[in-house]
Amino acid sequence: MKIIMLGAPGAGKGTQAKMIASKYGIPHISTGDIFRANIKNGTELGNKAKTYMDKGELVPDELVVDLIMDRFKADDCVKGYVLDGFPRTIPQAEALDRALAANGEKVDFAINVDVPDENIVNRMSGRRACVNCGATYHIVFNAPKTADKCDHCGADLILRDDDKPETVLNRLDVYHKQTQPLIDYYDKAGIVRNIDGTQDMDKVFADITAILGD
Repeated sequence: MKIIMLGAPGAGKGTQAKMIASKYGIPHISTGDIFRANIKNGTELGNKAKTYMDKGELVPDELVVDLIMDRFKADDCVKGYVLDGFPRTIPQAEALDRALAANGEKVDFAINVDVPDENIVNRMSGRRACVNCGATYHIVFNAPKTADKCDHCGADLILRDDDKPETVLNRLDVYHKQTQPLIDYYDKAGIVRNIDGTQDMDKVFADITAILGD
């Protein structure tokens, strides 16, 4: 079962990807993890990626796909995988499809966790992070016992720059321009499954598993 997670930043797709991975015994794969592992291990592909990253340049799509396809060779991918954070653009999706097709494979599902922009702004602007230990909270859904103080270490909680409304709106604008067309791309392939991401986390997961099966 080869799954791609789609959805705007803050839609909760990463959380759902981890839950899917746990239930079905398949790895949750993010490009960030792949980059870090290959660079740390000094692989040929990792060294190539590092040359771009060190210059502050984007790693070319074909190289990212090579890294991902290499990751798919690992034993834990025998039953499939959940790919989170890639592809982000149509050229990336096309490059991935070509690489999979060369192995006689294809993506089975593109799960789109759909949440309106307004909900995402409210969600993310309510996040708080501990300046000391990094623990995260939400002023509505997961509030600390003492306002603006970490339950674990007592340090101050802050609203990170990434979670400020103006930053979130900018990220959403980039998402709609670059990544939203992927939904249409995978819809044409007949593999998009739209999930109402405004529901409770467990209900979202239940809707996903109803599609994927037992």
